[in-house]
Amino acid sequence: MSSFSRRTCLTLLSALPLAACGFTPVYAPGGAGDVLRGQVLVEPPETRTDFLLVARLEDRLGRSSAPRYALTFDTEIDERGIAITGSNDITRINLTGVTRFRVTEAGSDVQVHAGQVQTFAAYSTTGSTIATAAAERDAEERLMVALADQIVANLLSSAGRWS
Repeated sequence: MSSFSRRTCLTLLSALPLAACGFTPVYAPGGAGDVLRGQVLVEPPETRTDFLLVARLEDRLGRSSAPRYALTFDTEIDERGIAITGSNDITRINLTGVTRFRVTEAGSDVQVHAGQVQTFAAYSTTGSTIATAAAERDAEERLMVALADQIVANLLSSAGRWS
């Protein structure tokens, strides 16, 4: 009987390329997630949607008491009807959000990173007025959470070059 295991061999072979490329986990000690945690001060929100974005960013990056970096952002939301009945009633609305962001060194205006993210969320208008308003608010929240998650992913993937 041989103790050769195909599964073990394939697992070891699949890990080989990651070891060769210098792969390090983002949330490992000393990784980008660890380096940025609590180090980014996000600009204060001005609108409800800004508040949702900032809340998610602070949830993912941590609230900073002594920041090394400052993050500013500008979000645009476009609302467009995507399902229209024969009598011109809109039954589904698509919200497209674009956020441009900039990371600077805290206390200065020296830009260390900038980027743009974009995504969408949709909601139905076929319910009552109250149900439609609730669906719109939920879609806005989902949109801002998705934008914030994309910003964090962008920051974490690029932090090795600027942090």
